[in-house]
Amino acid sequence: MSLRVMRNALFLFLLTGSALASAASLSVEVRDAGGAPLADAVVYAEPVSGQTLPKAAVKTAQIEQRKRRFNPLVTVVQVGTEISFPNNDTVKHHVYSFSPPKVFDLPLYSGTSAAPQLFDKAGLVVLGCNIHDQMIAYVDVVDTPFFGKTDAAGKLTIEGLPPGKYQLKAWHYNLPITVPFVEQGLTMIGADGTASFKLELKPGATPK
Repeated sequence: MSLRVMRNALFLFLLTGSALASAASLSVEVRDAGGAPLADAVVYAEPVSGQTLPKAAVKTAQIEQRKRRFNPLVTVVQVGTEISFPNNDTVKHHVYSFSPPKVFDLPLYSGTSAAPQLFDKAGLVVLGCNIHDQMIAYVDVVDTPFFGKTDAAGKLTIEGLPPGKYQLKAWHYNLPITVPFVEQGLTMIGADGTASFKLELKPGATPK
C-alpha cells in the first residue's frame, strides 16, 4: 500500500471517528401544564443546519390487538417503516386508517395479518377498528432518525445527535386539535444535553 493511500485511509478513519465521537444524547422531560409527567408523548429532532443523517434502512414495527385494544397506544416510526398488525384476540378485527399520510384497510382477520403496511409519508396516522369503535391508536411518522416516546415518568433519551441546530418537536394525543405539535429550537455542540416541554392539553383530557 502506498504512503498516499495510507494517509487517505487514516484521514477517513479519523474523520469518521470524530463524527461518531461528537454525536451526543439528549435527555427530554415532558409534563402537562400542572407539572404532572406525560407518558406516551412523542419528541423528535429535525435537523435545520445541514447535518449528514444516517442512511435509513428498512425498519419494522408491530402494533398488536389484544383484549380489544391496540398495543401500544402510541407508536413513533421513521418514514419508510413497515408495521404489522397481528390480532392476538379470540375475536376478529378490521383495522383501518383514513388519515392522509396512510390510508389502508385490513378486512376481518384473526391471527397474523397480511403483509405489513409501509408508512412512507410523514404525519399523524389514527388507527381504528370497524368492529370495535372503542379501539383507537396513533402512529406518528417522522422524517428524521432522531425520535423517542416518553415513559411513565415523562422522560426519554434521543441518541446519536450530531452537532448542529435542530427543531425539537413534541406531540401528545391529548393536545388540542388546533395544535399539531409544540416546538423549540435546539443546538447540539457535541456534548450531551437536556430539554423539557410543558404541554397544554385539551380540557378534561385523561390518559387512555
